[in-house]
Amino acid sequence: MSSERNNGTKSFLTAPSFYAWLTILCTISLAVGFFGSLFGILDERAAKGFYIVAYITGGYAGTVQSLKALADFEINVDVLMILAAIGAAIIDNWLEGATLLFLFSLSNTLQDYAMGRSRRAIQSLMKLRPDKALVRNEDGSETYHSVEDLDIGDLIIVKPGERIPIDGKVKSGASTVDQAAITGESIPVTKEAGSDVFAATMNENGVLEIEVTRLAGETTLAKIIKLVEEAQSKKAETQRFLDQFESRYAIGVILFTVGLIFVPYLILNQPFDPTFYRAMTILVVASPCALIISTPASILSAIANAARNGILFKGGVYLEQAAELTSIAFDKTGTLTIGQPVVTDIVSLKLQNGQQSASEDQVLSWAASAEQYSEHHLGAAILREANERNIEFEKSENVKVEIGKGVQARVGDHEIKVGNRKLFNGLTNEIHDEQQKLIREMEESGKTVIYVSRDAKLHGLIVLADQVRENATGALTKLRNMGIEKFIILTGDLQGVARSVAEQLNIDEYYAQLLPEQKVEIIKKIAHKETVAMVGDGVNDAPALASSHLGIAMGAVGTDVALETADVVLMADDLEKLPYVINLARKAKKVVWQNIIFSLAVIAMLVLSVFFFDLPLPLGVVGHEGSTLIVVLNGLRLLRS
Repeated sequence: MSSERNNGTKSFLTAPSFYAWLTILCTISLAVGFFGSLFGILDERAAKGFYIVAYITGGYAGTVQSLKALADFEINVDVLMILAAIGAAIIDNWLEGATLLFLFSLSNTLQDYAMGRSRRAIQSLMKLRPDKALVRNEDGSETYHSVEDLDIGDLIIVKPGERIPIDGKVKSGASTVDQAAITGESIPVTKEAGSDVFAATMNENGVLEIEVTRLAGETTLAKIIKLVEEAQSKKAETQRFLDQFESRYAIGVILFTVGLIFVPYLILNQPFDPTFYRAMTILVVASPCALIISTPASILSAIANAARNGILFKGGVYLEQAAELTSIAFDKTGTLTIGQPVVTDIVSLKLQNGQQSASEDQVLSWAASAEQYSEHHLGAAILREANERNIEFEKSENVKVEIGKGVQARVGDHEIKVGNRKLFNGLTNEIHDEQQKLIREMEESGKTVIYVSRDAKLHGLIVLADQVRENATGALTKLRNMGIEKFIILTGDLQGVARSVAEQLNIDEYYAQLLPEQKVEIIKKIAHKETVAMVGDGVNDAPALASSHLGIAMGAVGTDVALETADVVLMADDLEKLPYVINLARKAKKVVWQNIIFSLAVIAMLVLSVFFFDLPLPLGVVGHEGSTLIVVLNGLRLLRS
């Protein structure tokens, strides 16, 4: 059971029928030889023939791996097992040698099957993607095509209850889509014209016409599977240490075994057969199979668990790093906040002359009329608010946009202006003193204040701000309860904006108006004292992500840069996944050390039993292989959410 076999380069999964049949043939041969001899059906020579068949079938995989290791001038666990079986044959203990190889073969087969569960948990996602898609042809007809044959720009039809076969953009139709397979989101997401959709997600209740935006091999689903497979090949530091330790330890066991044979026999004049038998038993029980498999069994299971919940670890080393975090730095826009402005307040103005101003609904209606053709993000926010309130607005004419100031338009018989102070040439001085104070307070807190006038008279204010995510407070509370000591906001936004978000989330430390290189400097400074993660959008935060101990990209569905930059990718815009990441990492670390301690304890107990209680080889084999299966099963507990 070399680390190479455990990592899947030569595993039961790659050729299941072959290795499974070898184990079955070994079992049958051993059983026929043992029971035939026991009941007198077979003589000693015939029984030995069946044991030899058990040797060949049970030892095939181990022999192949041993020869490959020796060709590379390495000695591993497989070499120890094969030598022990050969030793048993030399002293004519064919039954015990065959039993050793049977249990070794069975253990390897079961381990590879169990370890394969974590791989199959991810690869099964590919089965969720349909093989065919209903394509709308240029002549209006509809025919089914293989997903692999789809080209960018093709139009496909997805009916209610069907899975979406490929990444694309909704051209027409509306529905809710269950994206749990990709993002881990438990609540279906509304999709309409312009929305992005992803392969393997479930269309629930509407017909969608989708334009293909990615080829089958380039979908988000395909990238997820590729990233997880790469992550499983990137070993944790503990695993790398154990892999290096295996070869040195195996050499030590062989030298110790040689000493156990020749010192008692040549120097102490003890009989050869019992001395050799005891040495072969030591060779078996001292082999570190359970120890070597203890880490990958746990790490791969945790990586698979995370991927099923919309979290991608780039490797086992990052899982270990997540368990050690003490501080987390956050980008603000798009991470702690939703990343787009929303209307927070509409204020009906009181003027210095005491005139009565318009109502809030009138102010919003006028502003929406002027902004209805605007492409500015503030204009879009005003239109969204009007639509959500079911406010009717009129068609505008003669629209004129003044860059950096605002927009003016003719609405009916009136001239409407919507913009900042610069657009109104001192007209804002007519606002009542109390409201002037309120405006200053809102601007200092990072909010954007938009003025609305009709026919050169100010009537109201529309106040906008980027909103803190609904789940941000809950996520940070959980992280605090888990022992994360420090939270930091790093943003290129204004000081007032950073302070406002920090106050809402009870974060003491924040840095504003930062360039990307300044974020890196702060991260490096923190990293000297703390184990720090950087959470950002994976694009403009890439340098800071790379400089932290652990780079975490938020909301990376469909974002190639985020998938490539960060160490950990949260596929959905869900801060609640952060506590899950750290909790899973800590559980994985706990299970790894449980396995390591248990493995070492079993080796010590079995070795001592050989010397003090003459532990027979079959019991040593059972204890050795049993402990290996126990650590594998313990690691597989991490597959559970």
